[in-house]
Amino acid sequence: MNSTLSHRAGGDTSPSSNSHSEKIPQSEQSEITTKDNGVGGHNDLHRGLKARHITMIAIGGAIGTGLIIGTGSALARAGPGSILISYTIVGFLVYLVMCALGEMAAWLPLGSGFTGYATRFCDPALGFALGYTYWFKYIIVTPNQLTAAALVIQYWVPREKVNPGVWITVFLVVIIFINYFGIRFFGEFEFWLSSIKVVTIVALILLSLVLALGGGPDHDRKGFRYWKDPGAFNTYIAKGDKGRFLGLWSTFVTATFAYLGTELVGVTVGEAQNPRKTIPRAIKLTFYRIVIFYVLSVFLLGMLVPYNSDELIFATKAKSSAAASPFVVAIRLSGIPHLAGILNACILLFVFSASNSDLYIASRTIYGLACEGRAPAFLAYTDRRGVPTYALGLSSLFGLLAFMNVSDDSKVVFGYFVNLVTIFGILTWISILVTHIYFVRARRAQGITDDQLAYTAPFGVWGSYGALISCSIIAIFKNFNVFTYSKSYGSFDYKNFITGYLGIPLYLIMIVGYKLRYPNTGIPASQVDLFTGKEKIDREEEEYLRKKALKIDNQRGLFYKTFVAWLF
Repeated sequence: MNSTLSHRAGGDTSPSSNSHSEKIPQSEQSEITTKDNGVGGHNDLHRGLKARHITMIAIGGAIGTGLIIGTGSALARAGPGSILISYTIVGFLVYLVMCALGEMAAWLPLGSGFTGYATRFCDPALGFALGYTYWFKYIIVTPNQLTAAALVIQYWVPREKVNPGVWITVFLVVIIFINYFGIRFFGEFEFWLSSIKVVTIVALILLSLVLALGGGPDHDRKGFRYWKDPGAFNTYIAKGDKGRFLGLWSTFVTATFAYLGTELVGVTVGEAQNPRKTIPRAIKLTFYRIVIFYVLSVFLLGMLVPYNSDELIFATKAKSSAAASPFVVAIRLSGIPHLAGILNACILLFVFSASNSDLYIASRTIYGLACEGRAPAFLAYTDRRGVPTYALGLSSLFGLLAFMNVSDDSKVVFGYFVNLVTIFGILTWISILVTHIYFVRARRAQGITDDQLAYTAPFGVWGSYGALISCSIIAIFKNFNVFTYSKSYGSFDYKNFITGYLGIPLYLIMIVGYKLRYPNTGIPASQVDLFTGKEKIDREEEEYLRKKALKIDNQRGLFYKTFVAWLF
């Protein structure tokens, strides 16, 4: 650790901390120090996530049903060339977001995650809006994942035999207990679920390559045949070049939804061991994961399935099961029997893992808001294992929304919720990028150079500027089809318009409302508090490294380090 930084990391005695404390309420001060929260407990999270946990959670967060299922509708709508372009561009944007987050997290791993960074480095109003939009996203997407799990089971057990509400109840109870048993148990459980995700998607990629080269039962070497006939680009809404462009743009929305959740590593920093090494490591490898798991998989998929395939059109109408996966379509077209059921079981693990991690993120997000005084103080309580039990309980209650989907008619309503989740996710990326820009300004104003950081974003502040502009364009034109349909067919899809854009005014209202309640909360770059709590984290890191050097740290990760880690 740099001696200059260690000397400056006196924390609470820094001038910036004192000068800024008069401008905003006491509740806005850093949550790093342990304090009583008024309910007889403390509010410290435990650093129980090891390097292998963080690495696999980072991978698992980037692999979900958006890739293995949602890609099919994008392929049918726009063609293989379009999905390859959109997944590559959005993947690069996600990498820029992760680099920006990694630079801040490696400097100061806060228990409140990127909402804490927005508060400390930019403006408490941004932290307030970001925290609640992110919480809204995950309390909505958690029941949606539970519903998807129940629908997947219908592949084997029809809803006429067992009501989907039974499966929703079982899954909800299980994920609550997994989260309740502590961060070590959660990390270990999610580690193995994410490992299964990785094995599944790697197997699908290898199988797709074999089938594209003619290794399937049909011995048909397809190559780029479907890029020529029916073609690489399909038309959407309109004809000709305009239709091909609209088709391409529509896949940007699909790609964005598929990548949502990659940023969840930023929520784990408060519970990561040796975060200054594990977080940058997970961030650095994000680029390669995006290339392998997303870009390569959609590239091979476009070689195996024509966008006008009747089976693909049928799959896009299915509901979150193996029948809906374009990879199953590729398997069927190649003549491989009995594989759909196996893939369906893998998809079930995908959505179960997603619901488990979504509940974790929701509970930690509202916990972080409570630590900063933006939510009721009792939500900052943690038990002896470091579990924010009240925050977990409150977030779990919203899982009951999944029972809306027991009725067929309610599925339409929940489809609009998914639309809302996407805009919340984009706003999260935008907020992280804005925060990083302000962080860079602050550290430069205070004389902190790049060589003093544990990790530096490779594209610097200009990468964040470029990603910010691109994400803003996607957010504004995300639901372009409601306007295009209105012009072409004389009707306006107001329901998709509302759910697609409601997040933007809600986000802005929270920022403006906070500024009206607490005026003059803007922080000059020279007064941004970059050091409060850093000394404590420095000591924790030194203690961790000392124990590791003495081999006190347990060896349960030996199998991972020997046989798995080299893959990533």
